[in-house]
Amino acid sequence: MPPDLRARPLALLRTERQRRMVVAVNRAAAVLGIAPGHTLSDARALEPALEVAEATPEADSILLGRIADWARRYSPWTAADEPDGVVIDITGCAHLFGGEAALAADLTGRLRAAGFAARAAIADTPAAGWGLVRFGNPEERRREALDGLPLAALRLAPEMVEGLHALGLRRIGDLHAMPRAGLAARFGGRLLQRYDQAFGRLDEPISPRRPVPDHRERLTFAEPIATPESIAGALRHLLGRLCKGLEAAGQGARRLRLDAHRTDQRVDDEPQSLTLGTSRPTRDPAVLARLFAPLLERIEPGSGPGPGLETLVLSATETGPLSAVQTGLDGEEVDGGLAELVDRLTLRLGERAVLRLVPRESWLPERCVAPHPPLERLPEPKPWPAGQPRPLRLLTPPEPVEATAPLPDDPPLQFVWRGVRHRISRAEGPERIECEWWRGEGSLGLAVRDYYRVEDGDGRRFWLFRAGLYRPGETPRWFLHGFLG
Repeated sequence: MPPDLRARPLALLRTERQRRMVVAVNRAAAVLGIAPGHTLSDARALEPALEVAEATPEADSILLGRIADWARRYSPWTAADEPDGVVIDITGCAHLFGGEAALAADLTGRLRAAGFAARAAIADTPAAGWGLVRFGNPEERRREALDGLPLAALRLAPEMVEGLHALGLRRIGDLHAMPRAGLAARFGGRLLQRYDQAFGRLDEPISPRRPVPDHRERLTFAEPIATPESIAGALRHLLGRLCKGLEAAGQGARRLRLDAHRTDQRVDDEPQSLTLGTSRPTRDPAVLARLFAPLLERIEPGSGPGPGLETLVLSATETGPLSAVQTGLDGEEVDGGLAELVDRLTLRLGERAVLRLVPRESWLPERCVAPHPPLERLPEPKPWPAGQPRPLRLLTPPEPVEATAPLPDDPPLQFVWRGVRHRISRAEGPERIECEWWRGEGSLGLAVRDYYRVEDGDGRRFWLFRAGLYRPGETPRWFLHGFLG
């Protein structure tokens, strides 16, 4: 918000039952006594020069989600708390920022610098934090601090609060001496649920906006880093820690994400992220560091006074089983060079430019394999038909040949391919393959095929098939489809 507008009284409005109602105000308007719930006429009576604008709850929700994502710099367990809050589970994270108080001060300081009015409370439960930050002293976290808060701090519906007021109950502490059965009978289970959540008697797990990876490492720097050497060194350190965790779990990384948080990152900006995929699970830090190396050039440490990165977070977003692997004298995985080459080519050319062939469920030879990106998980393998050898090389499309064969189903005695005659010395077959009924006559326009494995006098082995059946007035055609090993 521009500073000049921030200094003037401002209210956001929404139409309710054909009345213009105030739903939010800035600090200048609040000082004048204008508050959410006032009608526009009441607010204008307090301040005729009141600036007004239409409330946009959808845009507010999107912005709140971005702030929750930004808060992942402090913990991966963040969630938007509609309509105006963010809840963060900082268990095990506060020491990275110098303690809980320092973390809260850093968070609110950054939000205020971005133009937001912000308060932060640290409590033992999300419910207690919600009440303290809105109705109490955010720096107080003792149980007694909740006792003095109004009942609305339990996140109760206004009509329930009014009903409790009618009984003379106005503070949370007033509920301690009340019989639970009586409260439940009169107000339902919601009151006791909120009460127990506030005091930790009932769990209230936080559902993060994004799934939290099982394997994740974080590195926060005392001084921002900006040089390519320091960034690469920090990444190597993170990879070493991550791979140790993967080894302990018997897993290897298939996809990794590196999030880089800059010192000048705006609240509603995403961190700079690099993603890396591997063709098979791996936990070799040296290999992963080489794959990340060309990607690190994309990280911009920022400009202006004090640029640099203050936090790096490395996550294995997809993993796969990986048992103990054999390593060479250099400590690297044996036979890992081919996989690394595939990964390097994929990074350079794109995931759709490097493909491998995987089995596909089809009896038609030209359809029983399909191209598949190497970084994606393989589909369930479909083996060749049991007991039916297949050629190492297929011709696409099959090439016509002139064959001489006895009737009706004997193998050919000889065939001519590309002007060369091959006399058959050994043959096996036929193996009949029919096109899938839903494809009509198939991609080659051949409904029925009888395949033969044949060997000529020089020991060369071929895969031939006869297309069609011997019928009066019809002459079946012969094709060479592949070469047997």
